[in-house]
Amino acid sequence: MTARIRIAALLALTLLASACSKLTVENYDRLKVGMRFDEVKQLLGAPTRCSDLLTVRSCTWGDDQRYIQVNFVADQVVVFNAQNLR
Repeated sequence: MTARIRIAALLALTLLASACSKLTVENYDRLKVGMRFDEVKQLLGAPTRCSDLLTVRSCTWGDDQRYIQVNFVADQVVVFNAQNLR
């Protein structure tokens, strides 16, 4: 019986974590060209990874399967895209 409780608790935590994800269509729709990095970070949380190439900072929230990617120039959004949002 203890194993069942552990499995149920694990499933509940998994569902809760996925329900709290900020990678949603609604949040993607809130992104706007010209937003500052701090505004995007407030909306989506800390990025999973960022890279800088010359004057462009490219940040990704999520993983290779499900993500929002935003490119910034001078700390402002210039272009963004997403894949597999719910």
